Amino acid sequence: MTDTVTETATEHLSTAPSVSAPTGRRRPLLRAWRQLTSMRTALLLLSLLALAAIPGTLIPQRGLNPVKVAQFYSDHPTLAPAFDKLSLFDVFAAPWFAAIYLLLFVSLIGCLVPRIRLHARALRRTPPAAPRHLLRLSTSSDWTDPRSATDVIGAATAALKSARWRTDVRTEPDGAVSVAAEKGYLRETGNLVFHVALLLLLTGIALGGLFGYKGTVLVPEGSGFANVQSSYDVFSPSRLFHDTKLPPFSFTLDKFTATYQDNGQPKSFAAHVTYQPTPGATGRPFDISPNNPLSIGGSDVYLVGHGYALHLQVRDPKGRLVYDKSTPFLPDDAMFTSHGVVKVPDGLPHQLGLTGFFYPTYGPSPLGAQSTFPGAKDPVLDLAAWQGDLGLSSGRPQSVYTLPVAQLRNIGTTQLAPGKTWRMKDGTTVTFVSVQQWATFQVAHDPGTTIVLVAAGFIVAGLLCSLRVRRRRLWVRARPAADGRVGAATVVEAGGLARSDADGFTAEFDRLVNRLKD
Repeated sequence: MTDTVTETATEHLSTAPSVSAPTGRRRPLLRAWRQLTSMRTALLLLSLLALAAIPGTLIPQRGLNPVKVAQFYSDHPTLAPAFDKLSLFDVFAAPWFAAIYLLLFVSLIGCLVPRIRLHARALRRTPPAAPRHLLRLSTSSDWTDPRSATDVIGAATAALKSARWRTDVRTEPDGAVSVAAEKGYLRETGNLVFHVALLLLLTGIALGGLFGYKGTVLVPEGSGFANVQSSYDVFSPSRLFHDTKLPPFSFTLDKFTATYQDNGQPKSFAAHVTYQPTPGATGRPFDISPNNPLSIGGSDVYLVGHGYALHLQVRDPKGRLVYDKSTPFLPDDAMFTSHGVVKVPDGLPHQLGLTGFFYPTYGPSPLGAQSTFPGAKDPVLDLAAWQGDLGLSSGRPQSVYTLPVAQLRNIGTTQLAPGKTWRMKDGTTVTFVSVQQWATFQVAHDPGTTIVLVAAGFIVAGLLCSLRVRRRRLWVRARPAADGRVGAATVVEAGGLARSDADGFTAEFDRLVNRLKD
Protein backbone atom coordinates (compact mmCIF):
# COMPACT_ATOMS: atom_id res chain seq x y z
CA MET A 1 0.00 0.00 0.00
CA THR A 2 1.37 3.40 -0.89
CA ASP A 3 2.33 6.17 1.53
CA THR A 4 -0.76 8.21 0.69
CA VAL A 5 -3.20 5.49 1.60
CA THR A 6 -1.16 4.49 4.65
CA GLU A 7 -1.22 8.04 5.96
CA THR A 8 -4.92 8.43 5.20
CA ALA A 9 -5.75 5.12 6.84
CA THR A 10 -3.78 6.08 9.94
CA GLU A 11 -5.63 9.35 10.31
CA HIS A 12 -8.95 7.61 9.72
CA LEU A 13 -8.29 4.98 12.35
CA SER A 14 -7.16 7.57 14.86
CA THR A 15 -10.49 9.43 14.62
CA ALA A 16 -12.87 6.53 13.99
CA PRO A 17 -15.05 5.28 16.84
CA SER A 18 -13.99 2.03 18.40
CA VAL A 19 -15.76 -1.08 17.14
CA SER A 20 -15.89 -4.23 19.16
CA ALA A 21 -14.00 -7.13 17.62
CA PRO A 22 -16.15 -9.94 16.21
CA THR A 23 -16.51 -12.98 18.39
CA GLY A 24 -17.48 -16.58 17.90
CA ARG A 25 -17.71 -17.99 14.40
CA ARG A 26 -17.30 -14.60 12.74
CA ARG A 27 -13.74 -14.14 13.98
CA PRO A 28 -12.01 -16.81 11.82
CA LEU A 29 -14.13 -15.81 8.82
CA LEU A 30 -13.14 -12.16 9.19
CA ARG A 31 -9.51 -13.12 9.68
CA ALA A 32 -9.60 -15.25 6.50
CA TRP A 33 -11.27 -12.42 4.56
CA ARG A 34 -8.67 -9.89 5.68
CA GLN A 35 -5.90 -12.29 4.75
CA LEU A 36 -7.42 -12.92 1.30
CA THR A 37 -7.94 -9.22 0.56
CA SER A 38 -4.49 -8.09 1.68
CA MET A 39 -2.07 -6.73 -0.89
CA ARG A 40 0.45 -9.42 0.03
CA THR A 41 -2.05 -12.16 -0.86
CA ALA A 42 -2.96 -10.42 -4.13
CA LEU A 43 0.70 -10.26 -5.14
CA LEU A 44 1.17 -13.90 -4.15
CA LEU A 45 -1.83 -14.99 -6.23
CA LEU A 46 -0.66 -12.90 -9.19
CA SER A 47 2.76 -14.58 -9.03
CA LEU A 48 1.09 -17.98 -8.68
CA LEU A 49 -1.06 -17.25 -11.74
CA ALA A 50 2.06 -16.38 -13.75
CA LEU A 51 3.74 -19.62 -12.64
CA ALA A 52 0.61 -21.62 -13.48
CA ALA A 53 0.64 -20.19 -17.01
CA ILE A 54 4.19 -21.42 -17.71
CA PRO A 55 3.14 -25.00 -18.62
CA GLY A 56 0.76 -23.49 -21.19
CA THR A 57 3.73 -21.98 -23.02
CA LEU A 58 6.05 -25.01 -22.76
CA ILE A 59 3.60 -27.88 -23.36
CA PRO A 60 1.51 -28.04 -26.57
CA GLN A 61 -2.10 -27.04 -25.96
CA ARG A 62 -4.98 -29.02 -27.39
CA GLY A 63 -6.95 -25.89 -28.24
CA LEU A 64 -4.03 -24.36 -30.18
CA ASN A 65 -2.34 -27.26 -31.96
CA PRO A 66 -3.86 -30.75 -31.58
CA VAL A 67 -1.31 -32.11 -34.05
CA LYS A 68 1.53 -31.32 -31.64
CA VAL A 69 -0.45 -32.83 -28.76
CA ALA A 70 -0.86 -36.05 -30.76
CA GLN A 71 2.86 -35.98 -31.50
CA PHE A 72 3.60 -35.53 -27.78
CA TYR A 73 1.51 -38.63 -27.05
CA SER A 74 3.51 -40.52 -29.65
CA ASP A 75 6.88 -39.35 -28.30
CA HIS A 76 6.02 -39.71 -24.60
CA PRO A 77 3.42 -42.50 -24.24
CA THR A 78 3.97 -42.78 -20.46
CA LEU A 79 4.20 -39.10 -19.57
CA ALA A 80 1.37 -37.82 -21.80
CA PRO A 81 -1.55 -39.52 -19.93
CA ALA A 82 -0.28 -38.09 -16.63
CA PHE A 83 -0.09 -34.63 -18.18
CA ASP A 84 -3.61 -35.04 -19.50
CA LYS A 85 -4.97 -35.94 -16.05
CA LEU A 86 -3.40 -32.73 -14.71
CA SER A 87 -4.99 -30.74 -17.59
CA LEU A 88 -1.54 -29.65 -18.77
CA PHE A 89 -2.66 -29.94 -22.41
CA ASP A 90 -5.46 -27.43 -21.67
CA VAL A 91 -3.93 -25.31 -18.92
CA PHE A 92 -6.10 -22.22 -19.25
CA ALA A 93 -9.31 -24.23 -18.91
CA ALA A 94 -8.04 -26.35 -16.01
CA PRO A 95 -10.00 -26.25 -12.71
CA TRP A 96 -6.88 -25.40 -10.69
CA PHE A 97 -6.09 -22.48 -13.00
CA ALA A 98 -9.67 -21.22 -12.70
CA ALA A 99 -9.44 -21.45 -8.87
CA ILE A 100 -6.31 -19.27 -8.79
CA TYR A 101 -7.95 -16.87 -11.22
CA LEU A 102 -11.12 -16.54 -9.13
CA LEU A 103 -9.21 -16.06 -5.86
CA LEU A 104 -7.09 -13.33 -7.46
CA PHE A 105 -10.24 -11.63 -8.74
CA VAL A 106 -11.86 -11.61 -5.29
CA SER A 107 -8.62 -10.53 -3.61
CA LEU A 108 -8.19 -7.55 -5.93
CA ILE A 109 -11.78 -6.39 -5.41
CA GLY A 110 -11.52 -6.69 -1.64
CA CYS A 111 -8.20 -4.83 -1.66
CA LEU A 112 -9.16 -2.05 -4.06
CA VAL A 113 -12.55 -0.99 -2.66
CA PRO A 114 -11.20 0.38 0.67
CA ARG A 115 -8.17 1.89 -1.05
CA ILE A 116 -10.35 3.80 -3.52
CA ARG A 117 -12.58 5.03 -0.70
CA LEU A 118 -9.60 6.25 1.35
CA HIS A 119 -7.96 7.89 -1.66
CA ALA A 120 -11.17 9.73 -2.56
CA ARG A 121 -11.36 10.99 1.02
CA ALA A 122 -7.73 12.11 0.89
CA LEU A 123 -8.32 14.07 -2.32
CA ARG A 124 -11.05 16.10 -0.60
CA ARG A 125 -8.88 17.02 2.37
CA THR A 126 -6.94 20.29 2.48
CA PRO A 127 -3.15 20.14 2.76
CA PRO A 128 -1.90 19.93 6.37
CA ALA A 129 -0.92 23.13 8.20
CA ALA A 130 2.67 24.34 8.18
CA PRO A 131 4.96 22.94 10.89
CA ARG A 132 5.92 25.41 13.63
CA HIS A 133 9.63 25.35 12.78
CA LEU A 134 9.96 25.33 8.98
CA LEU A 135 13.69 25.96 9.01
CA ARG A 136 14.31 22.65 10.77
CA LEU A 137 13.21 20.77 7.65
CA SER A 138 16.01 19.35 5.53
CA THR A 139 14.84 21.42 2.56
CA SER A 140 14.18 25.01 3.69
CA SER A 141 15.03 28.66 3.09
CA ASP A 142 14.25 32.12 4.49
CA TRP A 143 14.46 35.69 3.22
CA THR A 144 12.92 39.10 3.70
CA ASP A 145 10.43 40.82 1.46
CA PRO A 146 9.34 44.46 1.39
CA ARG A 147 5.71 43.55 0.69
CA SER A 148 3.14 42.78 3.35
CA ALA A 149 2.65 39.25 4.60
CA THR A 150 -0.72 39.00 2.82
CA ASP A 151 0.79 40.10 -0.51
CA VAL A 152 3.69 37.66 -0.16
CA ILE A 153 1.40 34.71 0.54
CA GLY A 154 -0.93 35.81 -2.28
CA ALA A 155 1.97 35.83 -4.73
CA ALA A 156 3.22 32.47 -3.40
CA THR A 157 -0.25 30.94 -3.73
CA ALA A 158 -0.57 32.17 -7.34
CA ALA A 159 2.87 30.79 -8.21
CA LEU A 160 2.11 27.39 -6.65
CA LYS A 161 -1.29 27.12 -8.34
CA SER A 162 0.28 27.91 -11.71
CA ALA A 163 2.62 24.96 -11.09
CA ARG A 164 -0.47 22.78 -10.34
CA TRP A 165 0.00 22.51 -6.58
CA ARG A 166 -3.01 22.09 -4.29
CA THR A 167 -2.99 25.02 -1.85
CA ASP A 168 -4.67 26.17 1.35
CA VAL A 169 -4.07 29.58 2.96
CA ARG A 170 -4.30 29.96 6.75
CA THR A 171 -3.96 32.83 9.20
CA GLU A 172 -2.06 31.67 12.27
CA PRO A 173 -2.77 32.82 15.87
CA ASP A 174 0.41 34.94 16.07
CA GLY A 175 -0.62 36.98 13.03
CA ALA A 176 1.52 35.11 10.50
CA VAL A 177 -0.02 34.04 7.20
CA SER A 178 0.94 30.70 5.63
CA VAL A 179 0.12 28.66 2.58
CA ALA A 180 0.28 24.85 2.57
CA ALA A 181 0.73 23.11 -0.77
CA GLU A 182 1.03 19.50 -1.86
CA LYS A 183 1.50 17.70 -5.12
CA GLY A 184 1.81 14.12 -6.32
CA TYR A 185 -1.57 12.55 -5.53
CA LEU A 186 -1.47 11.37 -9.13
CA ARG A 187 1.00 8.73 -7.94
CA GLU A 188 -1.60 6.95 -5.85
CA THR A 189 -4.22 7.61 -8.54
CA GLY A 190 -1.97 5.90 -11.07
CA ASN A 191 -1.43 3.04 -8.65
CA LEU A 192 -5.18 2.55 -8.30
CA VAL A 193 -5.75 2.93 -12.05
CA PHE A 194 -3.15 0.21 -12.61
CA HIS A 195 -4.89 -2.21 -10.25
CA VAL A 196 -8.41 -1.39 -11.49
CA ALA A 197 -7.20 -1.90 -15.07
CA LEU A 198 -5.67 -5.21 -14.01
CA LEU A 199 -9.06 -6.20 -12.62
CA LEU A 200 -10.66 -5.08 -15.88
CA LEU A 201 -8.11 -7.16 -17.79
CA LEU A 202 -9.04 -10.23 -15.79
CA THR A 203 -12.71 -9.48 -16.47
CA GLY A 204 -12.06 -9.34 -20.22
CA ILE A 205 -10.21 -12.64 -20.11
CA ALA A 206 -13.02 -14.17 -18.07
CA LEU A 207 -15.60 -13.03 -20.65
CA GLY A 208 -13.61 -14.81 -23.34
CA GLY A 209 -13.52 -17.93 -21.19
CA LEU A 210 -17.27 -17.83 -20.57
CA PHE A 211 -18.68 -16.79 -23.95
CA GLY A 212 -15.92 -17.46 -26.50
CA TYR A 213 -14.76 -20.53 -28.36
CA LYS A 214 -11.67 -21.92 -30.07
CA GLY A 215 -11.35 -24.56 -32.72
CA THR A 216 -8.66 -25.94 -35.00
CA VAL A 217 -9.02 -27.51 -38.41
CA LEU A 218 -6.59 -28.94 -40.95
CA VAL A 219 -7.43 -27.92 -44.52
CA PRO A 220 -5.57 -29.28 -47.59
CA GLU A 221 -5.09 -27.10 -50.66
CA GLY A 222 -8.23 -27.02 -52.75
CA SER A 223 -10.46 -27.99 -49.82
CA GLY A 224 -12.86 -25.82 -47.89
CA PHE A 225 -14.14 -25.25 -44.37
CA ALA A 226 -17.60 -24.25 -43.13
CA ASN A 227 -17.94 -22.83 -39.63
CA VAL A 228 -20.02 -25.57 -38.03
CA GLN A 229 -18.86 -27.60 -35.05
CA SER A 230 -18.73 -30.88 -36.98
CA SER A 231 -16.13 -29.39 -39.37
CA TYR A 232 -13.52 -28.86 -36.64
CA ASP A 233 -10.83 -31.36 -35.79
CA VAL A 234 -10.77 -29.97 -32.24
CA PHE A 235 -13.42 -27.64 -30.83
CA SER A 236 -13.21 -26.03 -27.36
CA PRO A 237 -16.37 -24.09 -26.46
CA SER A 238 -16.64 -21.92 -23.37
CA ARG A 239 -18.89 -22.72 -20.44
CA LEU A 240 -21.82 -20.59 -21.67
CA PHE A 241 -21.32 -20.96 -25.42
CA HIS A 242 -23.98 -22.46 -27.68
CA ASP A 243 -23.62 -23.77 -31.25
CA THR A 244 -26.21 -21.29 -32.52
CA LYS A 245 -23.73 -18.47 -31.86
CA LEU A 246 -21.32 -19.71 -34.55
CA PRO A 247 -21.19 -17.16 -37.40
CA PRO A 248 -22.07 -18.87 -40.73
CA PHE A 249 -18.87 -18.10 -42.68
CA SER A 250 -16.81 -20.43 -44.86
CA PHE A 251 -13.53 -20.35 -46.77
CA THR A 252 -11.51 -22.38 -49.24
CA LEU A 253 -7.73 -22.81 -49.11
CA ASP A 254 -6.75 -21.98 -52.68
CA LYS A 255 -2.99 -22.20 -52.16
CA PHE A 256 -0.40 -22.26 -49.41
CA THR A 257 3.05 -20.76 -49.97
CA ALA A 258 6.12 -21.04 -47.78
CA THR A 259 9.59 -19.64 -48.35
CA TYR A 260 12.79 -20.63 -46.59
CA GLN A 261 16.34 -19.38 -46.24
CA ASP A 262 19.25 -21.37 -47.67
CA ASN A 263 19.86 -23.04 -44.29
CA GLY A 264 16.24 -24.19 -44.08
CA GLN A 265 15.04 -21.56 -41.61
CA PRO A 266 11.52 -20.34 -42.39
CA LYS A 267 11.15 -16.93 -44.04
CA SER A 268 7.43 -16.45 -44.69
CA PHE A 269 4.13 -18.34 -44.72
CA ALA A 270 0.85 -17.36 -46.34
CA ALA A 271 -2.47 -19.11 -46.85
CA HIS A 272 -4.35 -17.71 -49.85
CA VAL A 273 -8.06 -18.24 -49.18
CA THR A 274 -11.40 -17.23 -50.64
CA TYR A 275 -14.00 -16.63 -47.94
CA GLN A 276 -17.75 -16.01 -47.77
CA PRO A 277 -19.08 -14.11 -44.72
CA THR A 278 -22.55 -15.66 -45.21
CA PRO A 279 -23.89 -18.52 -47.34
CA GLY A 280 -24.46 -17.38 -50.91
CA ALA A 281 -22.30 -14.27 -50.56
CA THR A 282 -19.70 -13.42 -53.18
CA GLY A 283 -16.31 -14.93 -52.41
CA ARG A 284 -13.57 -12.54 -51.31
CA PRO A 285 -9.82 -13.25 -51.49
CA PHE A 286 -7.61 -12.87 -48.43
CA ASP A 287 -4.04 -13.84 -47.49
CA ILE A 288 -3.77 -15.23 -43.95
CA SER A 289 -0.29 -15.05 -42.45
CA PRO A 290 1.00 -15.53 -38.88
CA ASN A 291 0.60 -11.81 -38.10
CA ASN A 292 -2.42 -11.15 -40.31
CA PRO A 293 -5.49 -13.17 -39.26
CA LEU A 294 -8.79 -13.09 -41.10
CA SER A 295 -11.44 -11.28 -39.00
CA ILE A 296 -14.93 -12.30 -39.95
CA GLY A 297 -18.26 -12.54 -38.13
CA GLY A 298 -16.71 -11.49 -34.80
CA SER A 299 -14.17 -14.33 -35.03
CA ASP A 300 -10.51 -14.43 -36.04
CA VAL A 301 -8.95 -17.10 -38.25
CA TYR A 302 -5.27 -17.64 -37.47
CA LEU A 303 -2.66 -19.61 -39.39
CA VAL A 304 -0.98 -21.91 -36.83
CA GLY A 305 0.69 -24.71 -38.80
CA HIS A 306 1.32 -26.34 -42.14
CA GLY A 307 2.65 -29.47 -43.78
CA TYR A 308 2.45 -31.62 -46.89
CA ALA A 309 -0.54 -33.53 -48.27
CA LEU A 310 0.21 -36.26 -50.82
CA HIS A 311 -2.27 -36.97 -53.61
CA LEU A 312 -2.41 -40.76 -53.91
CA GLN A 313 -4.53 -43.00 -56.14
CA VAL A 314 -5.17 -46.68 -55.57
CA ARG A 315 -6.61 -48.92 -58.34
CA ASP A 316 -7.74 -52.52 -58.12
CA PRO A 317 -6.22 -55.22 -60.39
CA LYS A 318 -8.81 -54.36 -63.09
CA GLY A 319 -7.78 -50.71 -63.09
CA ARG A 320 -10.82 -49.34 -61.30
CA LEU A 321 -10.15 -46.35 -59.06
CA VAL A 322 -10.87 -47.18 -55.40
CA TYR A 323 -9.02 -44.36 -53.62
CA ASP A 324 -8.30 -40.84 -54.83
CA LYS A 325 -7.53 -38.34 -52.06
CA SER A 326 -4.94 -35.89 -50.79
CA THR A 327 -3.74 -37.37 -47.50
CA PRO A 328 -2.14 -35.08 -44.89
CA PHE A 329 1.28 -36.20 -43.65
CA LEU A 330 2.43 -34.93 -40.24
CA PRO A 331 5.89 -33.32 -39.98
CA ASP A 332 8.45 -35.00 -37.70
CA ASP A 333 11.29 -32.45 -37.75
CA ALA A 334 12.25 -28.96 -38.88
CA MET A 335 13.07 -30.26 -42.39
CA PHE A 336 9.52 -31.60 -42.68
CA THR A 337 10.30 -35.28 -42.83
CA SER A 338 6.70 -36.45 -42.49
CA HIS A 339 4.73 -39.60 -41.83
CA GLY A 340 1.23 -40.56 -42.88
CA VAL A 341 -1.25 -43.40 -43.28
CA VAL A 342 -3.69 -44.36 -46.06
CA LYS A 343 -6.54 -46.78 -45.31
CA VAL A 344 -8.46 -48.47 -48.13
CA PRO A 345 -11.19 -50.60 -46.52
CA ASP A 346 -13.36 -51.11 -49.62
CA GLY A 347 -13.01 -51.77 -53.35
CA LEU A 348 -10.25 -54.41 -53.12
CA PRO A 349 -10.39 -58.16 -52.46
CA HIS A 350 -8.73 -57.38 -49.10
CA GLN A 351 -8.38 -54.33 -46.89
CA LEU A 352 -5.22 -52.38 -47.67
CA GLY A 353 -3.21 -50.08 -45.44
CA LEU A 354 -0.29 -47.92 -46.52
CA THR A 355 2.28 -46.32 -44.23
CA GLY A 356 4.73 -43.83 -45.63
CA PHE A 357 7.54 -41.45 -44.86
CA PHE A 358 7.77 -38.39 -47.04
CA TYR A 359 10.98 -36.44 -47.66
CA PRO A 360 10.43 -33.02 -49.32
CA THR A 361 14.10 -32.86 -50.34
CA TYR A 362 15.48 -36.40 -50.28
CA GLY A 363 19.00 -36.96 -49.01
CA PRO A 364 20.50 -40.30 -47.95
CA SER A 365 22.70 -40.44 -44.85
CA PRO A 366 24.55 -43.12 -42.84
CA LEU A 367 21.58 -43.22 -40.46
CA GLY A 368 19.04 -43.63 -43.25
CA ALA A 369 16.96 -41.42 -45.50
CA GLN A 370 16.29 -37.86 -44.42
CA SER A 371 15.06 -34.52 -45.71
CA THR A 372 17.77 -31.90 -46.15
CA PHE A 373 15.47 -28.93 -46.86
CA PRO A 374 11.87 -28.15 -45.86
CA GLY A 375 10.85 -27.11 -49.39
CA ALA A 376 9.74 -29.74 -51.92
CA LYS A 377 12.85 -29.62 -54.15
CA ASP A 378 13.28 -33.40 -54.60
CA PRO A 379 10.21 -35.11 -53.06
CA VAL A 380 10.43 -38.84 -52.36
CA LEU A 381 7.90 -41.14 -50.67
CA ASP A 382 8.93 -44.35 -48.88
CA LEU A 383 5.82 -46.55 -48.88
CA ALA A 384 4.95 -49.84 -47.17
CA ALA A 385 1.78 -51.86 -47.89
CA TRP A 386 -0.09 -53.90 -45.28
CA GLN A 387 -2.87 -56.43 -45.78
CA GLY A 388 -5.46 -57.59 -43.24
CA ASP A 389 -8.20 -56.31 -40.96
CA LEU A 390 -7.67 -52.58 -40.41
CA GLY A 391 -9.97 -52.61 -37.39
CA LEU A 392 -12.36 -50.03 -38.82
CA SER A 393 -15.44 -52.19 -38.20
CA SER A 394 -14.65 -52.88 -34.52
CA GLY A 395 -16.44 -49.75 -33.32
CA ARG A 396 -13.43 -48.53 -31.34
CA PRO A 397 -12.11 -45.02 -32.14
CA GLN A 398 -8.94 -45.02 -34.20
CA SER A 399 -6.59 -42.24 -35.22
CA VAL A 400 -6.37 -41.52 -38.94
CA TYR A 401 -2.61 -41.17 -38.50
CA THR A 402 -1.97 -44.66 -37.09
CA LEU A 403 -2.26 -48.21 -38.45
CA PRO A 404 -2.31 -51.44 -36.34
CA VAL A 405 0.63 -52.97 -38.23
CA ALA A 406 1.17 -55.63 -35.54
CA GLN A 407 -2.09 -57.27 -36.70
CA LEU A 408 -1.35 -56.92 -40.44
CA ARG A 409 0.87 -58.65 -42.98
CA ASN A 410 3.45 -56.65 -44.89
CA ILE A 411 3.11 -57.24 -48.64
CA GLY A 412 5.87 -54.98 -49.92
CA THR A 413 7.75 -51.69 -49.79
CA THR A 414 8.81 -49.21 -52.43
CA GLN A 415 10.09 -45.70 -53.05
CA LEU A 416 8.14 -43.34 -55.27
CA ALA A 417 8.59 -39.91 -56.81
CA PRO A 418 5.66 -37.77 -58.00
CA GLY A 419 4.06 -39.29 -61.10
CA LYS A 420 5.38 -42.81 -60.41
CA THR A 421 3.23 -45.93 -59.91
CA TRP A 422 3.84 -49.04 -57.79
CA ARG A 423 2.28 -52.29 -59.02
CA MET A 424 1.91 -55.00 -56.39
CA LYS A 425 1.98 -58.75 -57.00
CA ASP A 426 -1.82 -59.04 -57.06
CA GLY A 427 -2.12 -56.26 -59.65
CA THR A 428 -3.16 -53.47 -57.25
CA THR A 429 -1.47 -50.18 -58.14
CA VAL A 430 -0.59 -47.13 -56.06
CA THR A 431 0.20 -43.88 -57.88
CA PHE A 432 1.95 -40.93 -56.24
CA VAL A 433 0.15 -38.23 -58.21
CA SER A 434 1.46 -34.97 -56.76
CA VAL A 435 2.62 -33.05 -53.69
CA GLN A 436 0.23 -30.53 -52.18
CA GLN A 437 0.25 -28.66 -48.90
CA TRP A 438 -2.11 -28.29 -45.99
CA ALA A 439 -2.56 -25.58 -43.39
CA THR A 440 -3.88 -25.69 -39.85
CA PHE A 441 -6.17 -22.85 -38.84
CA GLN A 442 -7.40 -21.79 -35.45
CA VAL A 443 -10.76 -20.06 -35.35
CA ALA A 444 -11.24 -18.04 -32.16
CA HIS A 445 -14.02 -15.85 -30.86
CA ASP A 446 -13.20 -13.76 -27.79
CA PRO A 447 -15.78 -11.12 -26.76
CA GLY A 448 -13.39 -9.68 -24.17
CA THR A 449 -10.69 -8.62 -26.64
CA THR A 450 -11.68 -4.93 -26.68
CA ILE A 451 -11.86 -4.83 -22.89
CA VAL A 452 -8.42 -6.41 -22.63
CA LEU A 453 -6.97 -3.89 -25.09
CA VAL A 454 -8.42 -0.90 -23.21
CA ALA A 455 -7.30 -2.33 -19.88
CA ALA A 456 -3.76 -2.83 -21.18
CA GLY A 457 -3.60 0.85 -22.15
CA PHE A 458 -4.74 1.94 -18.69
CA ILE A 459 -2.26 -0.45 -17.07
CA VAL A 460 0.61 1.22 -18.90
CA ALA A 461 -0.70 4.73 -18.09
CA GLY A 462 -1.23 3.90 -14.42
CA LEU A 463 2.17 2.28 -14.14
CA LEU A 464 3.89 5.33 -15.65
CA CYS A 465 2.11 7.65 -13.20
CA SER A 466 2.93 5.52 -10.17
CA LEU A 467 6.60 5.28 -11.17
CA ARG A 468 7.29 8.84 -12.34
CA VAL A 469 5.18 11.04 -10.05
CA ARG A 470 6.55 12.00 -6.58
CA ARG A 471 4.58 12.93 -3.49
CA ARG A 472 5.82 16.23 -2.00
CA ARG A 473 4.62 19.03 0.29
CA LEU A 474 5.69 22.62 0.62
CA TRP A 475 4.87 25.44 3.06
CA VAL A 476 5.47 29.18 2.94
CA ARG A 477 4.98 31.37 6.04
CA ALA A 478 5.17 35.19 6.11
CA ARG A 479 5.10 37.34 9.25
CA PRO A 480 5.94 40.97 9.97
CA ALA A 481 9.63 41.62 10.70
CA ALA A 482 10.71 41.56 14.34
CA ASP A 483 11.69 44.78 16.08
CA GLY A 484 15.11 46.04 15.07
CA ARG A 485 14.94 44.75 11.50
CA VAL A 486 15.41 47.83 9.32
CA GLY A 487 14.38 47.98 5.67
CA ALA A 488 12.30 44.82 5.70
CA ALA A 489 8.58 44.57 6.11
CA THR A 490 8.12 40.81 6.12
CA VAL A 491 10.16 37.71 7.06
CA VAL A 492 9.43 34.74 4.78
CA GLU A 493 10.19 31.10 5.58
CA ALA A 494 9.74 28.16 3.21
CA GLY A 495 10.23 24.43 3.73
CA GLY A 496 9.28 21.21 2.06
CA LEU A 497 9.29 17.42 2.23
CA ALA A 498 9.36 14.73 -0.45
CA ARG A 499 8.44 11.06 -0.16
CA SER A 500 11.17 10.08 -2.58
CA ASP A 501 13.83 11.57 -4.89
CA ALA A 502 15.12 14.14 -2.41
CA ASP A 503 17.68 15.51 -4.88
CA GLY A 504 15.04 16.15 -7.53
CA PHE A 505 12.79 17.85 -4.97
CA THR A 506 15.64 20.10 -3.77
CA ALA A 507 16.11 21.40 -7.30
CA GLU A 508 12.35 21.96 -7.67
CA PHE A 509 12.22 23.72 -4.28
CA ASP A 510 15.08 26.04 -5.23
CA ARG A 511 13.32 27.01 -8.46
CA LEU A 512 10.11 27.81 -6.59
CA VAL A 513 11.94 29.85 -3.92
CA ASN A 514 13.82 31.84 -6.56
CA ARG A 515 10.53 32.53 -8.30
CA LEU A 516 8.98 33.75 -5.06
CA LYS A 517 11.97 35.97 -4.30
CA ASP A 518 11.77 37.55 -7.76
